[in-house]
Amino acid sequence: MKKDSIAKLQMTKSQIRRMAAKQRLTVGLDLGDRSSRYCILNEAGGKASEDQLLTTKAGLDSLFAKMAVCRIALEVGTHSPWVSRHLAAMGHEVIVANPRKVRLITQSVKKNDRMDVEQLARLARVDPQLLGPIRHRGAEAQGDLAVIRARGELVDCRTALINTARGLAKPMGERLKSCDADYVKESLAEGLSEATQNAIRPLLKSVEEISRQIGAYDKKIQEMEKRYPETKVLKQVHGVGTLIALTFMLTLEDAERFAHSRDVGPYLGLTRKLRDSGESSRSWGSARRETCCCDGCWYKQRTASCAMGRRIAI
Repeated sequence: MKKDSIAKLQMTKSQIRRMAAKQRLTVGLDLGDRSSRYCILNEAGGKASEDQLLTTKAGLDSLFAKMAVCRIALEVGTHSPWVSRHLAAMGHEVIVANPRKVRLITQSVKKNDRMDVEQLARLARVDPQLLGPIRHRGAEAQGDLAVIRARGELVDCRTALINTARGLAKPMGERLKSCDADYVKESLAEGLSEATQNAIRPLLKSVEEISRQIGAYDKKIQEMEKRYPETKVLKQVHGVGTLIALTFMLTLEDAERFAHSRDVGPYLGLTRKLRDSGESSRSWGSARRETCCCDGCWYKQRTASCAMGRRIAI
């Protein structure tokens, strides 16, 4: 595209708002960490404008705050949860596209932000279902789930540090005493050689501090559970405690979105791949490997309770 043609498509924000007041616009928005590119199509499908804006609330407001209601399509990503909520609060129709469902974009041999965002806008204009739209969880549920995930990261870090400490002691011909991770402290190094203590004491001290932080998260999660009374039903299942019940609840967020309880398993990724073509029909792959909930949710009886109190096979 020539430079003069690009300049014509970079309309001022006031011109875009006036155009939006007269006709229904469709916007493709490619979110970047610092800045985002947008492409605006008019009712006839012509490219009306394209440019960039900052990926901040102020940057979005500068274009969309005073614009008439339009359809905005964006791909799921790091910023898509808060961006979609922010744009929807302005009254716009927001479609969050699942990139795995849009091969026209993800598998294109010619990929750049300008082409991708235009394809996104054109698909949204023709049929939003072509984008495999998803619905992000609400701000409160996202914040609560972030607490659980942050705790999980600390647990992983603690496990790695303990394994490292034990692994460093063994080549020295020594061993750390066996105990639960919650009881690993700096004092565990007492009685070992000076060389071993110099290597592992800082690790054990870090483990002790991380355990304290995990305990603080546990208290937050116990308080959080009071806001989700449905977890009492989930905890009736043998092997399901507060952490798994809350993770399950916050992942689903709204049980009413499922017409049948059997739809919950596939939503969590507990389904096999299927290729059915002509007389050939195959399915393969482990359902467990596709799970997007937490590892502890995979219970050997493969049963759980949905938020409505019904037992479902997963």
